[in-house]
Amino acid sequence: METLLNDFSPGLFIVQTILLLGLIFLLVKVAWKPILTSLNEREEGIHGALEAAEKARAEMQNLQADNEKLLKDARAEREAMLKEAREIKDKMITDSKEQAKVEGDKMLKQAQAAIESEKKAAVADIKNQVAELSIEIAEKVLKEQLANKDQQLKLVESMLGDVKLN
Repeated sequence: METLLNDFSPGLFIVQTILLLGLIFLLVKVAWKPILTSLNEREEGIHGALEAAEKARAEMQNLQADNEKLLKDARAEREAMLKEAREIKDKMITDSKEQAKVEGDKMLKQAQAAIESEKKAAVADIKNQVAELSIEIAEKVLKEQLANKDQQLKLVESMLGDVKLN
């Protein structure tokens, strides 16, 4: 330590102190302001990025909530549409069954009417055939009875007896 004190030069110390103060002054004037400005800008940029990230997170939460609401609404709408489709299907089936029953009843009535008509036609035809047969039989019987003259007179007298005069 003694050597340091012996080598100490006050002039050199003053010159070095002035140079150091000049250098500090120069740094403060020239470099300190830009360094502080860039540090402040960087700090503001970091704060801005943090705020933007927070806003983006809030927007993402809002979007997720909106998406969930939209999904819920879409599900409800889908359920309503499916319910309506089921109701329409059931109504169509019921209507078809009713229409088929009405058509079946109508066809049954038409068939019954056709059967009744055919039955009446058959009965009329049978009556006509019976009448024709009766006439043919009566003709044959009359021919046999009228073959003899005595029998003819007897028949005419019995018929005249049956007829009454007014």
